[in-house]
Amino acid sequence: MVDRVSLFRIPTEIMYGFGSIKKLGEVATGLGAQKVLIVTDSGVRNAGLLDLVTAPLEKSGIDFEVFADVEPNPSVETVEKGQSLLKEAGCQAIVAVGGGSPLDTGKAIGLLAANGGRITDYEGADKVPHASLPVVAVPTTAGTASEVTINIVITDHSRNYKLTIVSPKTVARVALLDPIMTQSMPPEVTAATGLDALVHAIESFTSLMAYPVAESLALEAIRLISNNLRQAVFNGKNFTARDNMLMGSLMAGLAFNNTRLGNAHAMSHPLSAYFDIPHGVANAILIPYVMEFNVPSAPEKFALIAEAMGESTSGLNTMEAACSAVTAVTKLNRDIGIPQSLSDVGAKQNVILEMAQDAMKSGNILVNPRTTNIEDIITLYNKAFGGVNRKSLNEVG
Repeated sequence: MVDRVSLFRIPTEIMYGFGSIKKLGEVATGLGAQKVLIVTDSGVRNAGLLDLVTAPLEKSGIDFEVFADVEPNPSVETVEKGQSLLKEAGCQAIVAVGGGSPLDTGKAIGLLAANGGRITDYEGADKVPHASLPVVAVPTTAGTASEVTINIVITDHSRNYKLTIVSPKTVARVALLDPIMTQSMPPEVTAATGLDALVHAIESFTSLMAYPVAESLALEAIRLISNNLRQAVFNGKNFTARDNMLMGSLMAGLAFNNTRLGNAHAMSHPLSAYFDIPHGVANAILIPYVMEFNVPSAPEKFALIAEAMGESTSGLNTMEAACSAVTAVTKLNRDIGIPQSLSDVGAKQNVILEMAQDAMKSGNILVNPRTTNIEDIITLYNKAFGGVNRKSLNEVG
């Protein structure tokens, strides 16, 4: 028997529930901050969500500076710009508000504030010597779960590459999750971020590093997300759906923070780096092909995914049930308006080799349930450029 030791870590304090944003001032005070840097983007500002953030800070006498220049797929330069403002303003903590881009940027700024240098110095795993400046993460999407993960993803335009930093010393000190903060997400953002969360759960559940604690979280996340995403997309004021989506995203994050992910995430990062495709959209387009590739390696797990997504598996053998999980994801993509192929979102096939080489650098490849080489990645990219073969999937399902 081969030794196998599992690790479950969640160093972030989690505050969850309707109205929890009102506790932000108390949280900042508890961190010893007299002034904070709010890291966000124009979407959050335009949606009027900043008022919900600044009001409890003002009530508690906390001063603040706003850095709202974070772009989708945030860059090295944006992190450095934010760090300069943090230093000039004399802030003692960071409040990161938004989707994965502002949350990752806030965590990156906190890392540099405590450690110095450039963000590229910390690329890879466990290269951060000192704990970050305190970060309070306030998600406004139900997708990335960056509020509870040890990962930071930043785009290095000089290399057309999304670098990943993995360290428990980069985590947010407090994650403050209020479903009210997600209600203004437009349908297309709800769809893309929701699929991102679903991919987190699927890839965590099937990861070679998966074990019962993480598997339980991931499978429940699959159930919550697949049963509520359509409602959240088509009625953003459905607070039950918003609540379930945020909880599903959180549970998926807690799971993959301890298991890593798989081929879909390894392949999605180059697509964002080369073509600025939103991370969730890239994952959503790729995941049916990656699942189809992985089914033979873990049919029992994919059969459970199908059941969690509401597929009827009665009378099916294990492989047939497993393949119906691919059908379920394909249906969900179609129903909520996810583009059908990589060509539809502006990606070009002439850099598939370069993207495949970058994807193979990801540690997620190593924990994908099916052994994967660069030729496999090239084939998967090419399939994703062709769109979903609905006929074959429907015949299987």
